[in-house]
Order: sequence, then structure tokens, then C-alpha cells
Amino acid sequence: MVAAVVLCGFARPANASVNLGLGADWIEGGVGELNLTLGADAYLARSFSIGGRGGVAFFDDSHHLGIPIDFRFRLHVQRIYFEGLVGPWMLIDSGDLFRFHGAFGFGIESGRVAFGLEVGRLGRATLLGLRLAFRL
Repeated sequence: MVAAVVLCGFARPANASVNLGLGADWIEGGVGELNLTLGADAYLARSFSIGGRGGVAFFDDSHHLGIPIDFRFRLHVQRIYFEGLVGPWMLIDSGDLFRFHGAFGFGIESGRVAFGLEVGRLGRATLLGLRLAFRL
């Protein structure tokens, strides 16, 4: 009962946002990747949101085109965010179509712009990236 009262105290009206993102990643093995995504988030509580993103990824070896799809959860602490991402990335013209993507990110939100870093795994490789998003 007490937990329900506490959760209601942190509740926030359903507030959704849509954003356009641009990302650049270094993938272990010397591969670079650039992605363009469209994401949507909804707040579940004052400082917690869930959502997803999907888009297209271009790899510098020019043999692969990818479709990144991620489920995202975010913790917002004033202007700073911390996020967890998980989902399949589909690589067209690749021997293994689906690659698991799991990552942790953090960054700064200011008005309609967010900038951050992401560290994670794509398949069996480590991924380090930069993210820039514009709220629409």
C-alpha cells in the first residue's frame, strides 16, 4: 500500500516525445558506422522514460547496410540522462542477419537537443559511439 502511494507521488501525466538522432560508432576491429534514427519516448514517472528507436546504419566497409532497432529506458536527472539500450540490429548482405545490441549511454539534454556517449556490444564486438538527437 505504501509503495503504491509513493509511486503515485512520482507519477507524471503521459508525456511522449519524438526525436531524430544521428550517431557515429567505432566497432572493435576497426569498422566505423554512421546511423540515422527516429525514436519515441514516454515518461512513466517524473524522471523515468521508456521508448524505442529504429533507423538505418551505414558501415564504412560499404558492404553492409544495417537496420538498428532498440528498446530504450532512461533515467533523467536534471539535464543529465542515463540510458540502457537493447535490441536486434539487422545487417543486410551479411552472413548473420541479426546481431544483438546492448549498450549503456549517458549525456546532456538541453532544450530540444541531447548529446551523449554510448558504450556497448554489437554481436561479439565492442562498440563506442557518439549520439546527437533533436526533439521534434
